[in-house]
Amino acid sequence: MDLGVISVRYARALLKSATELKNADLVYQNMVSLSDCYINVPSLRSTIDNPMLQRSKKLHLLTTALGQSPQQLSVRFLELVLKEDRESALQFMANSYITLYRQQKNITRGKLTTAVAVSDAVEQKMKQMVEAKTQGTVEFTTEVDPSIIGGFVLEYDTYRMDASVKTKLNRILSE
Repeated sequence: MDLGVISVRYARALLKSATELKNADLVYQNMVSLSDCYINVPSLRSTIDNPMLQRSKKLHLLTTALGQSPQQLSVRFLELVLKEDRESALQFMANSYITLYRQQKNITRGKLTTAVAVSDAVEQKMKQMVEAKTQGTVEFTTEVDPSIIGGFVLEYDTYRMDASVKTKLNRILSE
């Protein structure tokens, strides 16, 4: 069976249960934390995939990766995944849950890249502009990249607005 199909099925079931128990937001935070741990700690995947490691130790590691206050439903979900020997797909399950949750709650991810740090007021104004365009909530991140020289690059969904000096200079150079 396809890994993507499996992960989406598990994620859908988790989201349905979390929604019924009215703690989908907290489970979302747990899955974001778990996904971040997989990205930031590369050895986590190989450790969890190790067949010699006891299931209880895997559960302890994964519960720790859920963050400060893991939800009971999240822990039970991990127990089920380990019981069914599907831990190799756990990272994909967490990412699938995050995607499904964002679709359900109409959450868009946005990113603002500038040459220098911007004030909170500017960041808030850009966030409000994206929220008005998408008619939903926006998870907004900012990044400082001095290589764009000046201006900004705004990205959300499949939209990219590049008003950087670097791009303008490259355009002039190519003309």
